[in-house]
Amino acid sequence: MGIIVANLFLTLDGVYQAPGGREEDAEGGFAFGGWQAPVSDDEAGAAIGAEVAKIDALLLGRKTYDIFAAYWPHQSDEIGGTLNRVPKFVVSHSLSAPGWEGTTVLPDAIAAGRLREEYGEVHMFGSGVLIRSLLAAGVLDRLHIWLYPVTLGQGKRLFDAGTIPASFRLAEPARSFPKGAVSLVYERAGEVETQEMVPTAP
Repeated sequence: MGIIVANLFLTLDGVYQAPGGREEDAEGGFAFGGWQAPVSDDEAGAAIGAEVAKIDALLLGRKTYDIFAAYWPHQSDEIGGTLNRVPKFVVSHSLSAPGWEGTTVLPDAIAAGRLREEYGEVHMFGSGVLIRSLLAAGVLDRLHIWLYPVTLGQGKRLFDAGTIPASFRLAEPARSFPKGAVSLVYERAGEVETQEMVPTAP
């Protein structure tokens, strides 16, 4: 049985919109497209590249798919080579003729979850709406957050309306990078538990 891993570049205030470029996604009047590069570094870039190298299949939501499909088919670097080579899947109710070679359209999160029966590591990037759907369906195995030291005060947030209550456990040691970014890999750990805080003895 394989796993589905969601990789998400996230600001301290939870925004994942348009990390890669100014024109990537200006929906809602977003003014900070391209926020990731100034707070990234070679070490973080190498770690992201190593994560991409693990991909057996790529899973995306419709918005991120359109962004990727417009850019990556024209790239011949190592990351582009991987993304263009692996099977690609997009969850969409409206897309019928995907233009990126090797793409299959899936109807919903449950269908996406069945990809684990065919591939070792199915990776996602962006696709915050789909991440929430996969969490609600119980088919997201790992949430890999790349947290960057910047706040924006606007933009699409991962844990927005529709977020389900859930607890998580750290699946790998946290890793920090020279410009302050942190890699955090979580797995679902069940339901949310509550209890009273007990004062520690002096």
